[in-house]
Amino acid sequence: MEFNAYKMDGLGNDFIIIDQRTKNLSLSNDQIIKICDRKFLGCDQLIYIKKDNNLDAELEFYNSDGSKSDACGNGTRCVAHLLSKEKNKKEINLTVASKVLRSIIFDNNLVETSIGSPKFNWSDIPLSKISDTKNLKIKLIDKEHKEHIGGIAVNVGNPHVIFFVEDIDNFNIEKIGPEIENHELFPEKCNVTLAKKINENLIKVKVWERGAGLTKACGTAACATAVAANLENPSGSKTEIEFSTGKLLIKIDEKNNIKMIGPVSQIEEIKINI
Repeated sequence: MEFNAYKMDGLGNDFIIIDQRTKNLSLSNDQIIKICDRKFLGCDQLIYIKKDNNLDAELEFYNSDGSKSDACGNGTRCVAHLLSKEKNKKEINLTVASKVLRSIIFDNNLVETSIGSPKFNWSDIPLSKISDTKNLKIKLIDKEHKEHIGGIAVNVGNPHVIFFVEDIDNFNIEKIGPEIENHELFPEKCNVTLAKKINENLIKVKVWERGAGLTKACGTAACATAVAANLENPSGSKTEIEFSTGKLLIKIDEKNNIKMIGPVSQIEEIKINI
């Protein structure tokens, strides 16, 4: 089977995008895993663009392990940019897991996407038992075998746990990430972020993404980290989240709505034969 697709990324967080609006191309779980495999084409997530009778499109996200994802900030920004070119307009509204996400496209491939309000209640994360989501008291061991206790849980369309530490490089995230992703506290698994506050408005992060593993950047993790850093006074905050490949700016308005702004790549048209 051969079909056309697009490849894009946001700060290295990369996607294969398949347009299903005119041709309903249904891939099996094994085919999704193969497409996402770095030994074949390779990407963090596969995205379906689906027809929406009321808005510009509906999006479905699949992680590289074949599991479905309810949210993907960078992926949403990439598709918004793609549809902006197609429709020749600067505002794109997309349905993602029954939510409407509004994106504004600026010059220089910059895209701002509103992703809604964060949730903190233990059942909204979700967690498997009643817990203090501001301190889950999960134990991390650093490379010097020292213990660190903490973890802030936030749902921004998908579940995240954020650990603020002194040195993100002093932890083996490829070991810690899957352990916490699959922790019994998270029945739907979770995304894991190690974060260091550089100053009031800048945070450096490393992210282990649920169903995708270590990723160069993660839009929803950036949003969740900014929210976690501004727990006491989120309204009106602006925080830059720095990945190894660049920064995302996260703004939280007076109504607690999160907006993320950052660059997306050029659009690459590809053919897939599977």
